Amino acid sequence: MRPRQHLLDAQVHRMSPVLPPLLFPPFQTPGPICGFPGPTDTVTPRQSRGQERVITGNRQTSWAFADAYVAEDDALRWARDRARDAGLRSVSPGTGAALRLLAATVDAKAVAEIGTGCGVSGIHLLHGMRPDGVLTTVDPEPEHQQFARQAFRACGFASNRARFIPGRALDVLPRLADAGYDLVFCDGDRLEVLDYLAESLRLLRPGGLVVFEGVLANGRTVDSGPQPTEVLRLRELLRTVRESPDLVPSLLPVGDGLLCAVKR
Repeated sequence: MRPRQHLLDAQVHRMSPVLPPLLFPPFQTPGPICGFPGPTDTVTPRQSRGQERVITGNRQTSWAFADAYVAEDDALRWARDRARDAGLRSVSPGTGAALRLLAATVDAKAVAEIGTGCGVSGIHLLHGMRPDGVLTTVDPEPEHQQFARQAFRACGFASNRARFIPGRALDVLPRLADAGYDLVFCDGDRLEVLDYLAESLRLLRPGGLVVFEGVLANGRTVDSGPQPTEVLRLRELLRTVRESPDLVPSLLPVGDGLLCAVKR
């Protein structure tokens, strides 16, 4: 092993926790879940990806390295610390990097965010947007939005780059302009994801992106056991997005799952 590779492997080992091998479980429910075969389905070669298979330690290490590939600055780390103190879950570094990339890909000038948190995802979105782009971010907790304001300021973003709207997303979104947004990022109440999708389709211009964070729900979305209502909503969201003729979807395995779709 080359010395340089040895140092890289040691760095990845320090970044990632030691996890036991994981399995994609065989499904026990009648019929398919999110397109995966159930026990009564005939498994064809094309469906073999739904069968049980081991996630190797090497793959876990690769995912950990990919998630930490884009370094985060002091302002982002500060926002993460405030979120942790408030008991909030922030998007992972890999998810943040994907959001930055997606915002840059659509050359976003107007982005709507459901779930400000303490500003971690908003910082990534603003970094990917055009220099004159404006992020409209909605959250029911004004105190969290104050932390986000401080984090945005620490990153050097002008105050007019973000519009903070306190309130419940489903009360705020109907007041936003039809076809006025290039990207809608949804990281709010999982029980409301189908309503977020309907509002996003109205808000987005053709060619715009809707993005949902956390759709794998720590593996529960594809788990065969009984699940709470919020996980059942995520499964319905995945089916709806995949089957919609108005969307071009992709499910990215970063963080806790990033569901992306382009509006035709």
